[in-house]
Amino acid sequence: MAATPELQHTVGKTASLSGMSLHTGEKVTLCVQPAPVDHGIKFKRKDLQDEPTIDAKIENLKTVERATTIGEGSMRVHTVEHVLSALSAMGVDNAIVEMDANEPPIGDGSASPYVELISKASVIPQEKARQIFDVREPISIETKSGSLLVVLPDDKFRISCTQVGPEGRFSQFYSTEVTPAVFERELAPARTFVFYEDVQPLMEKNLIKGGSLENAIVVRGDAVLSKEPLRFPDEFVRHKILDIIGDLSLFGHRIRGHVVAVKPGHHSNAELARALVRERTKTMPTLQPRAFPPGEGGLDIRQVMDILPHRYPFLMVDRIVGFEGDTKISGVKSVTINEPYFGGHFPGHPVMPGVLQVEAMAQVASILMMKITKSASRIGYFISADAVKFRKPVFPGDTLFIHAELTKARSNRLAKAKCHCSVNDSVVSEGELMFTFLDK
Repeated sequence: MAATPELQHTVGKTASLSGMSLHTGEKVTLCVQPAPVDHGIKFKRKDLQDEPTIDAKIENLKTVERATTIGEGSMRVHTVEHVLSALSAMGVDNAIVEMDANEPPIGDGSASPYVELISKASVIPQEKARQIFDVREPISIETKSGSLLVVLPDDKFRISCTQVGPEGRFSQFYSTEVTPAVFERELAPARTFVFYEDVQPLMEKNLIKGGSLENAIVVRGDAVLSKEPLRFPDEFVRHKILDIIGDLSLFGHRIRGHVVAVKPGHHSNAELARALVRERTKTMPTLQPRAFPPGEGGLDIRQVMDILPHRYPFLMVDRIVGFEGDTKISGVKSVTINEPYFGGHFPGHPVMPGVLQVEAMAQVASILMMKITKSASRIGYFISADAVKFRKPVFPGDTLFIHAELTKARSNRLAKAKCHCSVNDSVVSEGELMFTFLDK
């Protein structure tokens, strides 16, 4: 059942299960069906006219009252977190979840019935790459109720969670990498639980109509009320992780990062999913196709090499995008994993050295000075750098835009320029550089 990380996956065939829903108490049949690449997870209400579907996306989230509800218009699908958790953790990217009611079966309160359903349907690869979001910088949210969730950079998807009940009862901690095998064995069997003092308010809100000791654990004081013994000594925190996986799947992309959660709940999980959407939007490539002007408008790599003496591996400019009058210039460098310095600069977490970003600024600024003096027969020597700041890391796959503005020039031999590098319109480094120009 292990998924190939590089490829999207769907289920191999339709499979179904039936049971009672937790909050509405209705009988429901749920089917998982194959779906094409880039389809995502969609819920289909077979019991409604025209059988509408809805994307399992954070923008369709409606409520998080003891469960996760998505909706569009008047259509609602309640308590989707367990089936979403199983689909996500077992490696299913694309599927149709068809139901003849507004809430999936609760089963025994765990995700194991859905794991069994997915195993029955099988998981098969598709011929397109999976969309993965690599966490580059810490992302955090904190709620007024005391929940704190942070996502840290990691080369795997991991979750570390601390569960704390009322008055500190049943405080538990668990940490794990999330893989299909781990989920099936260590997380999926963990059942939903409720503290006794919360039962009456839920009933007053017309919820948990289908709840019983067969599909939930009730905690009263220090006693655990259940049809069977606890499946794990720390079953509560494992179920919290199960819920986190399901709620974060509404982000719509695989996460490569380490989630650290303290007192999580559906509301805080949803806030983190929204934060991930915002962060991904900021880091998505914003570069639009552009035509690089010929001649004076810009310089291709051959023209750059005619001016600069630098060569591989120290040529830090791929192209000059253009000039703005006699004082401004913009260049570009595509940062690839093939850069020689990545082999030794933070192996396993490749980051472009800041000093090379400064060198890129110096090279672009010297081209501007040579254009102004109408001479490419001299060499620009970088002699000082002031107010240098490195604001964000630069990674393989980034396109570095290098900007320089001439602020002072004297006798065609000394020049000062204010420079900065940006990725996706965000400044990653900056500085004020001074050069001297000598004949070759």
